[in-house]
Amino acid sequence: MNSRLVAAVLATVLLSACATRPVLESETRTTSAGPTGVRIVPERFVSAESPEDELDSLATWPTENGATWLIASAKSTHRLAVYDADSGQRLRTVGAKGQAPGQFKRPNGLTVFGDHLFVVERDNHRVQVLRLPDFAPVGSFGDVELRSPYGVWINELAPGELEAYITDSFMYGDKYDQVPALTELDQRVRRYKIHFDDGDAMRSEYVGSFGDTTEDAALRVVESIAGDPANDRLLIADEDDRHLSTLREYTLAGRYTGRRLPDRSFDAQAEGVALWSCPNGAGYWIAVDQLMPRTIFHVFDRVTLVPQGSFSGEVTAHTDGIALHAAGTTAFPTGALYAVHDDRSVTAFDLGDIARSLQLQSGCLN
Repeated sequence: MNSRLVAAVLATVLLSACATRPVLESETRTTSAGPTGVRIVPERFVSAESPEDELDSLATWPTENGATWLIASAKSTHRLAVYDADSGQRLRTVGAKGQAPGQFKRPNGLTVFGDHLFVVERDNHRVQVLRLPDFAPVGSFGDVELRSPYGVWINELAPGELEAYITDSFMYGDKYDQVPALTELDQRVRRYKIHFDDGDAMRSEYVGSFGDTTEDAALRVVESIAGDPANDRLLIADEDDRHLSTLREYTLAGRYTGRRLPDRSFDAQAEGVALWSCPNGAGYWIAVDQLMPRTIFHVFDRVTLVPQGSFSGEVTAHTDGIALHAAGTTAFPTGALYAVHDDRSVTAFDLGDIARSLQLQSGCLN
């Protein structure tokens, strides 16, 4: 029995008794060292499984009534799944397979900016924008240039003016597993300017692509991307572990700085990445090491990128997307980190538990 199947069986046993697995109060105060010094931070909840969905990416949104939604892309069922971010209870699903506004084909990357949800659709070759809370379609962009889009990060240039960075991981071959020639890898990240007028009408402008094309530094297989305007930094995950799976640093203008996270930071594929902003310009990056039987989350200093420690949960495995919600909620007064577990459920970690386990700055907690 392979490790992925073993982990799936274990997770099924843990989840079989109820819709979500709440962690006992005693567990929330206990951490221990895992393999090679990795700390164990118990999850606060593990949602009920839905293996048919093939969950991938996550985003959060504070609702008008004071609750928080956790939104997940469900690639195989071509829809979005909406969870209560305090309990992990599934609230609803949105969309169906199709090309019309409000429909999806293989939705992947998600992000929320204000009341707008950006959904990257790999097989519709576009980014669709929906207005929350009713998921009303506002518009879409990228269908001309995008070939196999995955990840998304949004930067605010001015009120009503955004810049969208979209990773485009097009491949060749009968099984779509052949990396393009180096000369084509300058198209791995595409940029768009997005404008919303007072009536919420949207217009977009394609402003080009970028990506290093050298043998040692090219972005071969890309998905996750996140940025930090305060430090003029993009971190882009190259998942191709046949070469060196890591996070590479670019400027917001698309220039590769020559820096990457320390060699051998990742034993598997570098995946989801999220910025934890703290007061006075401090903070941390959290990045996924997509391992079985348990995912390892690596923490790096926001400014220097120096490693600050690593942790894993008791259940969470083979993670794709993560979402960091630094604002306090009822169940997570100091904020939460959400993760996809083995494509079939979502899990939550308390940021306070993570900070105490790794002895991070207490000033980062609300």
